[in-house]
Amino acid sequence: MTTTSLTLSEIYNLAHKTMLANGCDEANAEALADIIYRAERDGSHSHGLFRIPGYVKALRSGKVDGKAKPKITKKSSVIIQVDGNSSFAPLAQAVGLPELSKLALETGLAALSLTNVHHFAALWPETEFLADRGLASIACTAYMPTVAPAGSKEKLFGTNPISFAWPRPGKNPICFDMATSSMALGDLQIAARDGNQVPLGTGLDKDGLATTDPAKIAAGVLLPFGGYKGSAIALMVELLAAGLTGEQFSYEAKNNDNGDGGPPRGGEIVFAFSPEIIAGNGWELHVEGFMEKLCGLDGVRVPGERRHKNRLDKGPRMINTDLIQTIKSFG
Repeated sequence: MTTTSLTLSEIYNLAHKTMLANGCDEANAEALADIIYRAERDGSHSHGLFRIPGYVKALRSGKVDGKAKPKITKKSSVIIQVDGNSSFAPLAQAVGLPELSKLALETGLAALSLTNVHHFAALWPETEFLADRGLASIACTAYMPTVAPAGSKEKLFGTNPISFAWPRPGKNPICFDMATSSMALGDLQIAARDGNQVPLGTGLDKDGLATTDPAKIAAGVLLPFGGYKGSAIALMVELLAAGLTGEQFSYEAKNNDNGDGGPPRGGEIVFAFSPEIIAGNGWELHVEGFMEKLCGLDGVRVPGERRHKNRLDKGPRMINTDLIQTIKSFG
């Protein structure tokens, strides 16, 4: 694989220019370029520039409105809904997350329901945003059928990621963002592109046979991580991201999608909790005592630690050259 060096500014500018050239207004282009820039900065390559072709396909087909203006509604004293009006999720999040943070800091807990959005980015930016404001949080979203429930060889669940973050005043938050499938779809696609094998148990080919070939799995089905345990969490995500928001389940998203290769319409749910209100004074010291025990164990790495370390590197990033040329061809 041939790579090309791009500075972080060049990554942002490439994404921003491409979004503007393909129908986004300034607000939508900024939101997308920022999320792509942050993914590349932190080493989340499958959610960085790699996603731009899918974004462009959805814009060009008209499935996503690049000039959408999300609408926020307060459903109750602790529940906010943002209707994305067919936007990509980052702009809807930019509208809803500050209000969610404000509400949770006042009441102790609050929920944000995002509907009529197209989520194609990492989930950790949402939960880290809240952790940076002293809130614990959980976020999840569904996708299109990619994963077979435990005991089946037929896809029904999306990769159904879930993210959790916990604030640590004066320190980086604890934060994980994981697919409930054995491997994130983007990582599988990158492995196929680069000619790499994946671990046995990642998925099945179109005939239902186990394989280490990511291209065959992409044509077949991914498996949930941890067997029935991961399958149960994937089920929970379907219910929270679709059942609770009123948006499409993964199979409905597939049935109603135009097949352009971009992200389908769906929902996202974000819960925020205030340790200060729920646990009370001294919660930080109590948690840090636990974290000292955890980090004192040999071999332990706190979730999010790798991304935070990558974030300190302000130097250029090595990007797949063919991907860069593809993006530049979009204008």
